[in-house]
Amino acid sequence: MTQPHNELDRTLHAAWGRLTGGMSPAALLLAWSDWAFHFATQPGRSTGAVLQPPVPAAQQPPHDPRLGADDWAPWPFGMYREAFETTGHRLLGLLRGVPGVDRHHEQLASFTARQWLEMMSPANIAATNPQVLQRTSATGGANLLAGTANWLEDLGRGALGQPPAGAEAFRPGHEVAVTPGKVILRNELIELIQYEPATPTVHAEPVLVVSAWIMKYYVLDLSPHNSLIRYLVERGHTVFAISWKNPDASDAQLGMADYLQLGVHASLNAIEVVRPGRRVHAVGYCLGGTLMAIAAAALARDRSDRLASLTLLAAQTDFTEPGEIGLFIDESQLAFLEDVMSVQGFLSSTQMAAAFQALRAGELLWGAMVRNYLLGERAPMTDLMAWNADGTRMPYRMHADYLRSLFLENSLAEGHYVVGGKPVSLNDIDVPVFLLGTSTDHVAPWRSVYKFNLLCDVDASFVLTSGGHNAGILSEPGHAHRSHRVLHRRRNGAYVPPDEFLRVSKEVEGSWWPGFQQWLVSHSGPRRRPPGMGAPQHGLPPLCDAPGTYVAAR
Repeated sequence: MTQPHNELDRTLHAAWGRLTGGMSPAALLLAWSDWAFHFATQPGRSTGAVLQPPVPAAQQPPHDPRLGADDWAPWPFGMYREAFETTGHRLLGLLRGVPGVDRHHEQLASFTARQWLEMMSPANIAATNPQVLQRTSATGGANLLAGTANWLEDLGRGALGQPPAGAEAFRPGHEVAVTPGKVILRNELIELIQYEPATPTVHAEPVLVVSAWIMKYYVLDLSPHNSLIRYLVERGHTVFAISWKNPDASDAQLGMADYLQLGVHASLNAIEVVRPGRRVHAVGYCLGGTLMAIAAAALARDRSDRLASLTLLAAQTDFTEPGEIGLFIDESQLAFLEDVMSVQGFLSSTQMAAAFQALRAGELLWGAMVRNYLLGERAPMTDLMAWNADGTRMPYRMHADYLRSLFLENSLAEGHYVVGGKPVSLNDIDVPVFLLGTSTDHVAPWRSVYKFNLLCDVDASFVLTSGGHNAGILSEPGHAHRSHRVLHRRRNGAYVPPDEFLRVSKEVEGSWWPGFQQWLVSHSGPRRRPPGMGAPQHGLPPLCDAPGTYVAAR
């Protein structure tokens, strides 16, 4: 039974969380006090850092991307830029490399300092931004009027819980997520979609796509030209995909075990009914890939042969180097976040989006504000941008389980993640594995994804593609400026470190999709007649057309 004082503490923390954007005040205080004490007790080093001479022009780092245009060179804008960048370099230099400071505390202090620097950039102020001044002069101030109208529109849409302007042109089931299919299973957590065949014969082994529930599943079925699901269907694969429910406060107690049982295992059971005796190509993306790796390890532990292969797209299994998202992961922060989530029952999509925006605040937050509200411009809405705005909530129990057991304790990589009362080991996985990382991923850094090679000794193909966490996945053939690297490692083959991978692999121009599809074919049996849609005689009748109903919940 929850004690009254615990409820009071949680309510207080939830109120603080609304003021701090979900950041723990204690975590920030610990980081800064750790730095301040060690900096203050080393006066010799501190004095040297403060009095360091200016960096010669030839050795200076490149300009801030938002201050790099030629417009910033003339006086007085060059002076603004130099003063801002010099201050920033010196401040960050003071914070880094102080002996005795905990590495996580140093990173967190530097991160918060960068947030202040991004906010104070001269690019954010109309009077010190040459581009804004030029636009204002050329338009007679019309840009500021347009920017004010944009701001009022965004304010109104936010208050009403509406998507950003232009997103209404990309509706699931109309303009996006239009690959034909049927929902053949619905439970309290998922809808399982079976896509209609597009070829007279299909490969024997079906494909199950498990996307992350942090966003809607249709990132892999966006517009017809960039839908990975459609691409596979058109090449003779029977594809199933999980569409996750958008949970609310009533789902607060759904945990990782529920996502495993009601999501992956329920889907595999349904596929077994539709395609009896056929092993499955499991494809997991992001958090869905981590879940699929857990499921694969549990199936291997229990001597199940239900999988034909495992594909992990931008999915981490070792969380020792998770990238900048690790800034938000420590005991103080998780305890605070758990209290915030326990009061509301979930982590909202806006709270999650704020964390990711903070990782690239200059580009995603302040740059967008300058463009929209000072220059009076609207970036054209795209299918990917509209999908990115169609966020979901994360149940309290699941998100707490995920952050604590995987990020904080790294229990999956260390062999003590428990499924069904017993721990699982990734080294038990004995099916071919296709791994993909994206070169500029700030959510699942490719070197972190690559660590799977240290945890599992199977036939593995690793692909490093250009692009970020989402854009690198949407790499359809013909997409401009796309390239990738590939390295195959046989079972019992020598480990190739990531830097060595970069050296020995060759860069290939174009999309990674054709190579992935051929990899699936190489691990598939002879083609056969397509299965029917669902299995009405066995309790799996088609319930509705794809993309289903869960995808529409906001």
